[in-house]
Amino acid sequence: MMRASRARTTPKARPAYDLMRSGARIERRDIGRRGALEQPSATYVAHEGCDHIFFVGFLGVGKSTLARNLGQLFNRHYVDTDQLVERSLGKTVAEVFSEDGEDFFRDVETVQLGHLRVRKSLLVSCGGGIIEREENCDLMHDMGVVVFLDGDLVDSLRQIRRPEKRPDLGTAAHAEELYCHRRPLYEGTADITIDVRNRTFEQVALESGKLLWERGLL
Repeated sequence: MMRASRARTTPKARPAYDLMRSGARIERRDIGRRGALEQPSATYVAHEGCDHIFFVGFLGVGKSTLARNLGQLFNRHYVDTDQLVERSLGKTVAEVFSEDGEDFFRDVETVQLGHLRVRKSLLVSCGGGIIEREENCDLMHDMGVVVFLDGDLVDSLRQIRRPEKRPDLGTAAHAEELYCHRRPLYEGTADITIDVRNRTFEQVALESGKLLWERGLL
């Protein structure tokens, strides 16, 4: 599923896309370290306005890994909304859920999302529940384009290495219920949908980078 998006400024050179076409290997690394998803680049490419790309999808689908690797390939800053919340509160997501509750977490998530208005051309890995609030969806559309990584629940659960860090996941039955609840919300929010089923991470990164580049978003 794709929707028309606003026009973007397309870079003149294509070094990152040429690198991807050459078959250079893209590594999937551990992304659990705090602060690992926001790194400056000496050749950072800024576009007009906010012009962010927001990656949404279920837990474990690969949003953070894709945002990080596309950021490295295309010289774009990348951030993770869960990590922004953790830094602002000095607590892990699991601690916030346990001590303050999910509603409080969602409040802070919305505040941190709004703070991205003052920045440009970010690749944003969004927490799985960010689409639970219509306000967040409106904010993302105001600031850029929403990309939904659409995958199967079984594949997502297999990628989650530390489920205790995912307090909204719960039991297998609850995870399935949550997936069925959120999937239509992802679909309804997305400007672009990328099917990640039966694809290696390298294939997802290559196809995503090609699509976003050709649409003038990278």
